[in-house]
Amino acid sequence: MRRINIENMATYKKRGYKPKSKEDKENAIEEQSTTAGVFNTLDEGASKTEEWVIANQKYIFIVVGLAAAIVLGYLGYTRLIHAPKQSEAMNEMYQAQQYFDDAVAGVEKDSMFTLALNGGNGKYGMLDIAKEYSGTKAGNLANYYAGIAYLNLKDYQNAVAYLSEFKSDDEILGPIAKGGIGDAFVQLNQPEDALDYYVQAAEMKTNNFTTPTYLYKAGTIALQLGKNAEALKYFKRIKDEFSTSTEAANIDVFIGRAEAASN
Repeated sequence: MRRINIENMATYKKRGYKPKSKEDKENAIEEQSTTAGVFNTLDEGASKTEEWVIANQKYIFIVVGLAAAIVLGYLGYTRLIHAPKQSEAMNEMYQAQQYFDDAVAGVEKDSMFTLALNGGNGKYGMLDIAKEYSGTKAGNLANYYAGIAYLNLKDYQNAVAYLSEFKSDDEILGPIAKGGIGDAFVQLNQPEDALDYYVQAAEMKTNNFTTPTYLYKAGTIALQLGKNAEALKYFKRIKDEFSTSTEAANIDVFIGRAEAASN
């Protein structure tokens, strides 16, 4: 292959330059030919692209139309269906929540929890709200209320079922739901499962209320299961990090038990 004089090519590109030597002229012709080839290739590529677009424009319009329909459909669903449904669900929940609050306050506890679950005065209970308004915040919250109601009514299987459906990263409600499942498993004589959920509850959020509560419960169950080193870890964390909590009052006793059992 003949070598092209790079210096001459660079000189040729300067404005007003005219090739003088035979070699310069050959280089100029060759470069012009190469440039023309590049543009021809680009033209051919553009033409093929245009031909493809023309040939497939029906499908392109369909794809674009579908994408637009999905976006508009989502926006329409959010504004016209989901938001009104959420508002309706919250209105329906008001009466059931009143029953629940009365039960927590100790007013005819069992009957109030039952009304909170099944409804009254022509209003939905938490079970109906969880079903009919599934996918809304109110429907999700109804799972929590239903689970806690069942836990207080000693229906532990349903307590586990509904609390497991509740999803939240709330500082307090999230850990309480996990801990509630742990409480139900204790009553169902499934301590391994109870320990797992107590640990989840303790680690889900760190605060001075739920964390020491579920660390203590995890420690006591771990001690019962013979997991003494694990129990000791939970008890020591209460002493080191939550010394002002109620659980810390007699924590040295439990630390002593775990240490003795470990020896």
